[in-house]
Amino acid sequence: MRRHITTEIIIDATPEEVWAVLTDLPRYCVWNPFIRQAGGEVAPGERLRLTRYADSGKPTTFHPTVRICVPAAELRWVGRFLVRGLFDGEHFFRLSEGPGRTTRLEHGERFRGLLVPFFGRLLEGTARNFTTMNEALRSRVEAARATS
Repeated sequence: MRRHITTEIIIDATPEEVWAVLTDLPRYCVWNPFIRQAGGEVAPGERLRLTRYADSGKPTTFHPTVRICVPAAELRWVGRFLVRGLFDGEHFFRLSEGPGRTTRLEHGERFRGLLVPFFGRLLEGTARNFTTMNEALRSRVEAARATS
């Protein structure tokens, strides 16, 4: 079974400016309401340490592996629940340059595995959390741009 979540937002900054904030994992605690703790090296093959706070507020730490890292363009990581094929998620951020030095951020996740049909409500909450994270990212990037 598969399920796909995609969210989008326009940020008044260049892809390079958005990328700088998105990949500064130690500072997630300052601006990110969804993934509040993050660490690791943002490079293909590296494992990250991320702690997310879903709608319930209960923290969950996971250790995805970075799959794709193209500066100012795309970041993608893969995580699994217990074993491969049970509940796998491929999380992505795609940045593209828009008019007037803006960035279109596409942020989502593709879920696969036997347990996907049983996590419908969880996945609906995940979409809301992505939207909240996108808005916080936009605020952080645009505020940094305004002060520089």
